[in-house]
Amino acid sequence: MKKLLASTAMLATLALAGCTSTGTGTTTGGSTSANTAITTASSIGMNVLTSAIDTQCRSEIENQNAWRVASAAMTEAQQETVKTNVCGCVSEQAPQQVTIVELGNAAIDSSYRTQLVSEVVAKSIQSCYASFVQ
Repeated sequence: MKKLLASTAMLATLALAGCTSTGTGTTTGGSTSANTAITTASSIGMNVLTSAIDTQCRSEIENQNAWRVASAAMTEAQQETVKTNVCGCVSEQAPQQVTIVELGNAAIDSSYRTQLVSEVVAKSIQSCYASFVQ
């Protein structure tokens, strides 16, 4: 939890630094320092969100009846492999489902972040689960 708070604080700081830039930052390879700060903040925010998505995904899998039935015939290692593959798939789909505005709101508001994570997991988990358990 402390890592999540520290990461969120870092994201907010970088996002605000990008917002306060005058746009006259040093150009390096065609991008300004403001663009770099925004890109970095977005990347950090997505990493925080991805971690939360993985945790939520694993919890959702374990609560599904289909998982209970399928996992009965699996070893612990097989169960972990399926969870890792499914939740990796869900995490990979997250960037396509989250806007930069939602990412910023999630960095500032923990209840919004929880809601956003639940929505992303709900949208992706069934398709990812079906692709790995056949």
